[in-house]
Amino acid sequence: MLWNLSIPAERYWQAFLDTLMMVGVSGGIAFLAGIPLAVLLIVTAPHGFWESPKINRAVGSVVNGFRATPFIVLLVALIPFTRLLAGTTIGVWAAIVPLAISATPFFARIAEVSLREVDSGLIEAAQAMGCKKWDIVRHVYLPEALPGIVGGFTITIVALISSSAMAGAVGAGGLGDLAIRYGYQRFDTQVMLIVIAVLIALVTVVQFAGDRYVQWLRAR
Repeated sequence: MLWNLSIPAERYWQAFLDTLMMVGVSGGIAFLAGIPLAVLLIVTAPHGFWESPKINRAVGSVVNGFRATPFIVLLVALIPFTRLLAGTTIGVWAAIVPLAISATPFFARIAEVSLREVDSGLIEAAQAMGCKKWDIVRHVYLPEALPGIVGGFTITIVALISSSAMAGAVGAGGLGDLAIRYGYQRFDTQVMLIVIAVLIALVTVVQFAGDRYVQWLRAR
C-alpha cells in the first residue's frame, strides 16, 4: 500500500504547509509590488502619462536583469541580503526573500503586457472627460486589464511552486527539501513519487482556479 510510508505522514503534511507558506507569502509580495512596477513601466513609456525614457529604461533594465538571472543563482547571490532580512539563510522564511524578489519582476512584465493591451480609445475617452491620471489608472487601466493580470498571476504562482521546490536544494524546507533529503539522498523512490504527485496536484488546482476566475471576470 502506498501510504505504508518510510517517513511519517505528518512530515509530508508539514512540508506541504511549508510550501504553501513560501508560495503564498512570496506570491502576495510579488502581487503587491508587481502591479505598481507594471503601472510605472506603462506610464513612463513613450506616450505615457508621465513619459520619462530615463526612468523607463532604468526600471526596465532592473526588471530584465532579475528576470534573466536563473533562480538558483539568485538564491545564492542573495544570501547576504536574505540573512539581513530573515536572520538566517535556511528555512521557509529565508526562502521567501529570493522567491519574492524573483517573482516580482516576472509578474510585473506579465501585468505590463496586460495593461498595454487596454484599448487606447478608452484611455482617450477618459482623458477627454477630464479624468485625473491616477483615476484613469485605477478605474480604466486596472479593471480592463484585470483578467490578464489574474491569468499572469496564476502563471506566477505556478512558477513559484516550481521555484520553492528548487529552493529545497539549499535547505529551504517544503516539499522540495523533503524530496531531496529523504528521496534523492536516501534513494527512496516512494518519497520522490509522492512529492511529485503532490506538486502536480497543487499546480493543477492553482491553474484550474485561476482559469475559472479569469473566465468569470471576462463574462461579467
